[in-house]
Amino acid sequence: MKRNFVWIVWLLCGLQAAMAKDFRVLSPDGRIAVSVQTGNRLTYSVERDGKSLLERSEIGLTLADGTAWGANSRFGKAVSRSVNTSHEAAVFKRKVVKDRYSELTLPARDFSVCFRVYDDGVAWRFVPKKPVTVKSELATFSFAGDWPAYIPYVRQNTKSLESQFHNSFEALYDHHELSKWNKDRLAFLPITVEAADGVKLCVVESDLLDYPGMFLYNGEGGRTLKGVFAPVPDKTHQGGYINLQRVVDSRKDVIAEQTKQMPWRGIVIAAEDWQLAESDFTWRLATPHDSRDWSWVKPGKVAWDWWNNWNLYGVDCEAGINNETYKYFIDFAASKGLEYVILDDGWSVGKAADLMQVVPELDLPMLAKYAEKKGVGLILWAGHMAFERDMEAVCRHYSQMGIKGWKIDFMDYDDQQIIQFYRRAADMAAKYHMLVDFHGASKPAGLNRTYPNALNFEGVFGLENMKWADSSIDLVTYDVTIPFVRLVAGPADYTQGAMHNATKQNYAPIWAEPMSQGTRCHQLAEYVIFDAPLTMLCDAPSNYLREPECTDFIANVPTVWDETIALDGRIGEYVVLARRRGNQWFVGALNGWEARGLTLDLSFIPKGQAVVFADGVNAHRAARDYRRTEVALADSMTIHLAPGGGWAMATIAK
Repeated sequence: MKRNFVWIVWLLCGLQAAMAKDFRVLSPDGRIAVSVQTGNRLTYSVERDGKSLLERSEIGLTLADGTAWGANSRFGKAVSRSVNTSHEAAVFKRKVVKDRYSELTLPARDFSVCFRVYDDGVAWRFVPKKPVTVKSELATFSFAGDWPAYIPYVRQNTKSLESQFHNSFEALYDHHELSKWNKDRLAFLPITVEAADGVKLCVVESDLLDYPGMFLYNGEGGRTLKGVFAPVPDKTHQGGYINLQRVVDSRKDVIAEQTKQMPWRGIVIAAEDWQLAESDFTWRLATPHDSRDWSWVKPGKVAWDWWNNWNLYGVDCEAGINNETYKYFIDFAASKGLEYVILDDGWSVGKAADLMQVVPELDLPMLAKYAEKKGVGLILWAGHMAFERDMEAVCRHYSQMGIKGWKIDFMDYDDQQIIQFYRRAADMAAKYHMLVDFHGASKPAGLNRTYPNALNFEGVFGLENMKWADSSIDLVTYDVTIPFVRLVAGPADYTQGAMHNATKQNYAPIWAEPMSQGTRCHQLAEYVIFDAPLTMLCDAPSNYLREPECTDFIANVPTVWDETIALDGRIGEYVVLARRRGNQWFVGALNGWEARGLTLDLSFIPKGQAVVFADGVNAHRAARDYRRTEVALADSMTIHLAPGGGWAMATIAK
């Protein structure tokens, strides 16, 4: 009997060994290598220039029926291919996106697993052959060193990880080694890790259309992060803020039901910090838009009411949510060539969660016609549940009225139901030629490529927080960090444009008349640095009209681009980008709290004249101090940035 047992063990070990295979995939330039190991585990590891970045990291899925994908899976003959192409982007930070990678696909009976290796990162995904219900996913990132990371922990003050699935996806970054992870907290994507030799690794996901978003967690205090996913909601009710949120009462024991498409897991790899600031990695991985005509999608800038608390002055009407106030906003937008005005929270009857109930102070059809005559479009704010209850009816009704889009708020989850909502909302809005700005949302994960009318996602600790955040909040440092972390995922509804600016010492939260941290030029440069095809002007028209030079500059900055080039930058310190639309170039520089000088290589910009906005000599004392000049462009330019400062330039068309 013992002899038979030994023989059986030997046979099983032999079968397992037969199943185990190693594969190696190189990036097109040969510098990044991914090694894939199959057998009793499915793992990947990553090197760059022969140096380990990620050690063997296990991935896999368990379906609701107990079937495991990955570990002990029998794979057929591997399929390899190389791709070198380009894509034209409808609404993005560059018109043409180069797409070059090496791909390895391992087919199994019911699924395949696909790995891609780019010159700037690696990605993988499971591909089911038919819809499946997923009980759990194993996604691990075993970093080769105990490296520092920029970590956006969820903001909920609770030790229950499950309760943290409900969050606003707004957080400043904790910066510490992986082993010092807060074991009471989940973190959401993206996360940027500082590897050896200056290399940066940014963990992202893309093509997220029918699956929960990924959180990361480290409960063991080592160097391995693990993916965590919100289970599918079971029982929910309508409640939360002004009765407009979906509140989850209980969840099922699966994370995705009958999912047809699983997202890409990705790691952007940058030898220099500035390479993250110009990344289009997540866009490349996303599903392209369908063959519908998308030419009606019109990005642009928006005069916004909520942040400035409808505070007008020097006008004949009492400011507030009324027809005369919004006509003033429309007149302002028309005078400056702004494409849109938003009617934020307050235009519909509060707590009713019924977008057909307009407050009696507003004549919305009249305002829509008034705006149309002025060449301005109106966008309406909507709570998630109010929009969800009958999105086709409200889209049909308001599109017929002439409304151009929606700002949808308070999703505050990214479980499968919410991810499916994003897609349905974008698709329904597109049916009626309406734009969508997803506020109160998680980071973008490719939907902006699949649906070009899905212009913005919040998922950022934006300027709106300065209405109430105390002086312990350091937004300036955050501003020079997000280009290397959050914005790697895609556009953000940050809502910049404050005309009341403050130094670190002078800042104070004032709800009705808020201010920014940092200088005036810091605010101007954000229009060049931050990606947002639908970009807000957060301050009051009255304040902008008192600052015509700055307002005219903001109004003329495009929101989508033909070309984007990162010139310089260090995460958490400063960033410099150059962007082109047509024949005009814009350059922006954002600075942290340490004054610095920089010499910019502008040799690629055709010679001519340019308008420059620079921090004034007293900007370190009075943050609103700036100087506007016209200069002749040279191959290089030396600039000075005040603490919390900025610099912005626009070439003058001949």
